[in-house]
This record gives sequence, structure tokens and C-alpha cells, in this order.
Amino acid sequence: MAYWLFKTEPDTFSIDTLKQQQVSCWEGVRNYQARNMLRDQVKVGDEVLIYHSSCKEVGVVGIATVVKEAYPDHFQFDPDSPYFDPKSDPATRVGSWSTLPISVICVACHCSG
Repeated sequence: MAYWLFKTEPDTFSIDTLKQQQVSCWEGVRNYQARNMLRDQVKVGDEVLIYHSSCKEVGVVGIATVVKEAYPDHFQFDPDSPYFDPKSDPATRVGSWSTLPISVICVACHCSG
């Protein structure tokens, strides 16, 4: 098992949103190095530290676990999405970007151990 740090702005997607949804896809990643790690290195069972940035209190706010291997991010095929990539092919579902689902384990103030 490996450990990863996933950064998010809480006004876009917060640990509270993940807690409410229980499982959510980590989508919209548009950095090549991060994409390569999601696609090639992050595995089912790996744990993820959820890090809030661009907010009043930055830092790790919770822990999640990866529940499925990476697969193509569907937003890259949607022309109405801010994550649309015109180089992606919706007909073949071939694209450059990946997503993977994570599940919340705990919120930082409630973590034990």
C-alpha cells in the first residue's frame, strides 16, 4: 500500500462533500505528472491524505482510500465541462486524462491512531 496527497480547494470539492458522498471520483486533474501517477501508480487500497488549499485553514483534512483503478475521466469528452479536452475522442473514449474513485475513511478531527 502507498500513501498519496490529493490537493483540493474546499470551495470546489471539500472533505465534507466527500464525506457526504462516501465515494467520489477524483476528476478534473489536468497536470501531466499528477495524471501519470493517477494512471500508473495509484492502486486500489492505497490511502490518500486530502489536503485543502486556497482557504483560510490549509492542511490535511481527512483520509480516503482508493476503491478502483484509474479510468478515462469522462469530463474530457464533454464540451460543456471546464475540463473538456478537444484532443480527446468521445467516440472511442480515448483521451489523455484519468480519474479514480476514492472513499472517505475519516475527517481529520475524528481520525484515530
